Amino acid sequence: MGLAQREFEVESTSETANTDGVGETMDLMRSLVAELNGIVWGIPMLVLILGTGVFLMFGLVFMPLRRLGYGFRMLWQGRHATGEGDITPFNALMTSLSATVGTGNIAGVATAIALGGPGAVFWMWCTALVGMATKYAEAVLAVKYRETDEEGRHVGGPMYYIKNGLSAKWAWLGTAFAIFGAVAGFGIGNMVQANSVADALQSNFGLSPLLVGLVMAILVGLVLIGGIKRIAHVAGALVPFMAIAYLGGGLLILALNLTAIPDAFALIFKSAFTGTAATGGFAGAAVAAAIQFGVARGVFSNEAGLGSAPIAHAAAQTDDPVRQGTVAMLGTFIDTLVICTITALVIIISGLWTTGESGAALSSAAFGQALPSMGSHIVTFGLVIFAFTTILGWSVYGLRCVEFLFGIKAIWPFRVLWVAAIPVGTMLKLDFVWLLADTLNAMMALPNLVALVLLGPVVFRLTKEYFEQRDS
Repeated sequence: MGLAQREFEVESTSETANTDGVGETMDLMRSLVAELNGIVWGIPMLVLILGTGVFLMFGLVFMPLRRLGYGFRMLWQGRHATGEGDITPFNALMTSLSATVGTGNIAGVATAIALGGPGAVFWMWCTALVGMATKYAEAVLAVKYRETDEEGRHVGGPMYYIKNGLSAKWAWLGTAFAIFGAVAGFGIGNMVQANSVADALQSNFGLSPLLVGLVMAILVGLVLIGGIKRIAHVAGALVPFMAIAYLGGGLLILALNLTAIPDAFALIFKSAFTGTAATGGFAGAAVAAAIQFGVARGVFSNEAGLGSAPIAHAAAQTDDPVRQGTVAMLGTFIDTLVICTITALVIIISGLWTTGESGAALSSAAFGQALPSMGSHIVTFGLVIFAFTTILGWSVYGLRCVEFLFGIKAIWPFRVLWVAAIPVGTMLKLDFVWLLADTLNAMMALPNLVALVLLGPVVFRLTKEYFEQRDS
């Protein structure tokens, strides 16, 4: 059974079967996508994601962990331009974070715990640790092999480092990534986010999903008109503000429940290797389920290995690929090891993960139980802002993929379609959108992971030369 296929079965309510033609067609689509999901998110994919991260981490001699402090110094200095590019290194990371800090941190973490048990959190951490090396390598290659398009913008990403870093026989791999990335963006970066926002606002405030979709479409359209510079500016303002606000609420809850934190960590580590017994409304989960949901939701959250983030980092105003790489690796650290961890601890401490609830509703209930007057509103507001910035960030990724395939003439048609997809996403069923997004994630990751393994020696050499020169 596929990852999202099982999520679909767990999260779906007992609805009456559709008997009309449209309902039968949708059921057939769900079935086909679920079967494909079971193939692309099988054990080989999980091994490839983690294996690539381990390969890069060892090849870098654990540099991402040893130089974590250096990365934060480069981020602070990166508020100002240090070379050629379109946006500052700081805003490049904020643009990347705007695309990764979204429903994965709120709904995704809850889903992982609800289906894989608390042990899934441990495997999310493992994915993030090796994912720091993956994200670092992606950014290094993106800057090294980036190009300048006809309008003078710096463009890069997996399709460009495959094109310029590998031989001609691998060119098809770059095209494949661009195709999968362009299509996947409408799932993971657009409709999933819009759907989650509409669901949260309807549940909490009774707002019409279509109205929410139309308002979001207008706001996104206004930002997209200004291109990546305006997107980076908005992301640079919203992401730090919302991350601090959300983390503040989570840390307050943890401070009020300090004595429960050690037990929560103990449960995470124990469940990671022994599985989780059935309790309450929780159906129980084996170790394999904890690994599967932990890795998949970790990838969905921080996107290490998907090849999306390097598209933003390729536009950074920097004079060295390694310098930007050290900034880029912080994205995975902040996203999963900080934000996701706090969300997970709040959920586990609340005990509500055994009720059978899942997704954003579980996160909202956990925060609401700890802070009755404001907890659920923190989650709702965080989800709305995070999802909005994710739609902005992923618009950059999708646009660069489309530009790679069709040239700059495709920029405006893409923007129109991107904005139009937002209200459509608010009207779709959340389970099917998640199912489709999961499947497309894996399909765009494959070409990128192959390229990272083949170009790993280039990353190792550049890193060694950079730090040898700096340290001497």
